[in-house]
Amino acid sequence: MQKIKKAVFPVAGFGSRFLPATKAQPKEMLSVVDKPLIQYAVEEAVEAGITEMVFITGRNKRAIEDHFDTAYELESELEAAGKHALLEIVRSVIPNNINCIYIRQPAALGLGHAVLCARPVVGDEPFAVLLADDLMDVRPGQKSVTAQMADLYGQEGGSIVAVQDVLREFTNQYGIVSGTAYKPNLERMHGIVEKPKPEDAPSTLAVAGRYVLSGKIFNYLENLGKGSGGEIQLTDGIAAMLKDEPVFAYRCDAKRYDCGSKLGYLKASVALGLKHPDVGEEFAKYLHELMNAK
Repeated sequence: MQKIKKAVFPVAGFGSRFLPATKAQPKEMLSVVDKPLIQYAVEEAVEAGITEMVFITGRNKRAIEDHFDTAYELESELEAAGKHALLEIVRSVIPNNINCIYIRQPAALGLGHAVLCARPVVGDEPFAVLLADDLMDVRPGQKSVTAQMADLYGQEGGSIVAVQDVLREFTNQYGIVSGTAYKPNLERMHGIVEKPKPEDAPSTLAVAGRYVLSGKIFNYLENLGKGSGGEIQLTDGIAAMLKDEPVFAYRCDAKRYDCGSKLGYLKASVALGLKHPDVGEEFAKYLHELMNAK
């Protein structure tokens, strides 16, 4: 089975829910404690052994490219000032063996279209898709969600979609899958639909922003018309593909933070802040004092 070497990061969205913070900076560059969201996603892919990072970008996304580039002036200043710890942090943003590739999405035509834009680089290979808005926090000692899914792809030989249960009233916010039990935490998918109304949802299993897909998905995406919201939906491409080959839904147990919403972003900042080695203890003390002051 082919090893997963490439990951696609659709980062062309406007981030309108975070205006005015995202007026001049990408939403993916919003920081949770001391790292931007996109770095958490890239680190997850690196842990899975992926070496080719493909960013599907749009206007006003240059900061992402700059973040993963070498900052010669900053490094020179830090080195001259003897700030070696900070210099190491800057240099370790991304390992030296990782290649970053940037492709411009010409128009906001949906997630399916963004993934299709990666075809010239990905070709027929299997690949991962990571949505940086979904910050996936695994337990200590556990592999990243993308690493777990890459392993499953190697075992099963079929595309994998990460899912988690949501309350039925929220199904209209997610892609929702239906399937039958196959193995522990793994279901063979029968269908997938984009943002169904609660009364129409086939289940409460919601896509959790992580995919490992066969390169054949491109054949289905290029023949899709517009779906939900007038966009080319990745869920529609997967729905078409699973009629011809197996697709699996993986019930991942990572803590998912929807950092595309203000509340999810705040929750992630608090949770990861409490676990941060430099500030976690003092932050916990502050939160305790804050709650007792009410």
